[in-house]
Amino acid sequence: MRVLRALRPGLPDRRDHHAPHRRPRDGRPSRAAARQRSSPRTRARRRAVLGDGHQAPGHAGATQGSQGVTLEAAGFWGLAAVLLASSLAVVLTRNLFHSVLYLAVALVATGGVFLLLDAAFLFGVQLLLYAGGVVTIVVFAIMLTERLVGERIRQTSRSLVPGALLAVAVLGSVCVFLRRASLPVKRPPLAGALTAALGEALVTRYVMAFELLAVLFVAALLGALYFARTDD
Repeated sequence: MRVLRALRPGLPDRRDHHAPHRRPRDGRPSRAAARQRSSPRTRARRRAVLGDGHQAPGHAGATQGSQGVTLEAAGFWGLAAVLLASSLAVVLTRNLFHSVLYLAVALVATGGVFLLLDAAFLFGVQLLLYAGGVVTIVVFAIMLTERLVGERIRQTSRSLVPGALLAVAVLGSVCVFLRRASLPVKRPPLAGALTAALGEALVTRYVMAFELLAVLFVAALLGALYFARTDD
């Protein structure tokens, strides 16, 4: 072998020349040979699907951003389904107390939509003021009314057909508006810390109205306790 290599110095080694193209026993080409003979378009497609081991700067952020948009859309449609189902249950449920509970679910779902729109302050106000305060007042009103009347109150859904037609008309109008509108609309920049400015206004400029509202809520709670007390 050394003599042959010395006589033919210009030829490559036979073992090294045939090593990448060596076929297995079943007649199929090896993976290394198939990878070397693949076209540039195939290699680019494989690199786009599987990745080439390193990502360009900003590629990971773009992937996370696309996943965030997908999760945000899924969360919106989930909250919209919960809001629609709970709103229908509010109208169609005969038990008034159950209807109020479904109303609380609808208000919480609305707060979730505010949270998806990056309005954390409106989300908190929705939970505290509406899902907490308004629902509590309505529950007290139902309990006091049933106690004064002496029988359980049941609601009857009247005019279902006109209400359904009106709902379909409103939905159609919203769909027509969305089709004609130029979407997506650019979100305007926020004008500073709005939440901090609102909190400062509540305790400085509008402090009197804020305190009177608190007194009104306390008076309503005391009145509810007075009427709900037993004769004993």
